[in-house]
Amino acid sequence: MSMIEVAGLTFGYDGSYDIIFDNVSFRLDTDWKLGFTGRNGRGKTTFLNLLLGKYEYRGTIRTSVSFDYFPFPVLHPDWYTADVLEEICCGAELWKLNRELNLLEVPDNVRYRPFETLSKGEQTKVLLAALFLKENNFLLIDEPTNHLDRHAREVVSRYLNSKRGFILVSHDRAFLDGCVDHILSINKTNIEVQSGNFSSWLRNKEMQDQFELAANDKLKKEISRLSAAAKRTSGWSKQVEKTKIGSLNSGLKPDKGYIGHKAAKMMKRAKIMESRQTAAIEEKSKLLRNLEEAEPLAIHPLQYRTDVLLEAKDLCLFYGERQVCGPLNFQVCRGDRVALCGRNGSGKSSILKLILGESLVHTGELRLGSGLVFSYVSQDTSFLTGNLTNFARENGIDESLFKTILRKLDFSREQFEKNLESFSEGQKKKVLIAKSLCEPAHLYLWDEPLNFIDVLSRMQLEALLTEYRPTMLFVEHDAAFTSAVATKQIDLSGELHE
Repeated sequence: MSMIEVAGLTFGYDGSYDIIFDNVSFRLDTDWKLGFTGRNGRGKTTFLNLLLGKYEYRGTIRTSVSFDYFPFPVLHPDWYTADVLEEICCGAELWKLNRELNLLEVPDNVRYRPFETLSKGEQTKVLLAALFLKENNFLLIDEPTNHLDRHAREVVSRYLNSKRGFILVSHDRAFLDGCVDHILSINKTNIEVQSGNFSSWLRNKEMQDQFELAANDKLKKEISRLSAAAKRTSGWSKQVEKTKIGSLNSGLKPDKGYIGHKAAKMMKRAKIMESRQTAAIEEKSKLLRNLEEAEPLAIHPLQYRTDVLLEAKDLCLFYGERQVCGPLNFQVCRGDRVALCGRNGSGKSSILKLILGESLVHTGELRLGSGLVFSYVSQDTSFLTGNLTNFARENGIDESLFKTILRKLDFSREQFEKNLESFSEGQKKKVLIAKSLCEPAHLYLWDEPLNFIDVLSRMQLEALLTEYRPTMLFVEHDAAFTSAVATKQIDLSGELHE
């Protein structure tokens, strides 16, 4: 067992006013299986790069282990996969390599294919197997699920659960729960470490937030009461003090000593109340610093004139001459939120593109209602350039509404001044989702909308979609999200699950 000790870590990017980390300190055991969570743009990938020594920083990071980063850069993607594996984990025994690949359900023939011909999911599994065979390394795994279908996520989660010594960045709740024993969370004002999986961390956070909200409410009332009492007592003290000067009282002169003593006692009481008020204000200021405010979102779908929006009859899709799915038979009706499910390469995204009018090889029928208005969220974000103002103008959406939605999705106002190219992958995805939420549509087509999106934003979207019930056809591998949102699930073998 060894430790990673972080002390007084302070870091901000050159030319930026944002301080990513401000004098943070914590310790990590290198035997832990750490899930790393936090809202988009908080600095998760930045922290991994600091561990790798890529940036200069103030403070210290001490450890005796070496770090490897996933996704690992493959220098020769045209090489056979077996040669790529040998380059990464040089000297690893063949039986150990076979064991790792079998645990990850990687077919035997993969090793004898060029690495670049593997699917993204196969590449993910191969690289994880190779990196875990390296000696005395602590693995930094940055969002491995983005290219994994639901079954592959279950396989990789079980695999990681059998290992130790890694930090895993992921926003998939079920995936994290299956393979981590500690949570490292970047909050608004600090970084904290807790024992347990993601669900236990979330329960603890919700309880802490509720406790602080109740304490905050109690202190607000106490501060208000003390403030009013201090003003009354101070007023009484001044009134009493005034009686030292004036006319005779029942023929006797006022006892100035007694009156002064009484006024002093009242003033002392007022000062004590002011001191208690100051202490309460200071205590209140320590509360709610890490409360994550997830304001409710809204969407305004158009109502279609008939119940059925689209219908597929014996629909089959082809990649070249190879049939990838079908025959499929299903309808999408008003209010349906239909999830397309299946392994990678089974045609899920292609069905959405076919609906949008892309020319794809298919047989059977796909009937669309006339005059349907679509809103589409694509997997790809690489086309995003320029600033948010120009993006809103080019897409014909209301800029004020667009930015309001982004604020609710945890964008700072400073983020609005930056170019889209500098956004994190999660922030880019939020731009596409916010655009879709600005668009009135009959049918919302979302293709893996949650890639790189933080957990709290996922929960916001779940609440939105279950409250407003827009008609949707979507692809998503996050099991918790699909279970919460979908009214129907269609797997690409043609089965319909209500």
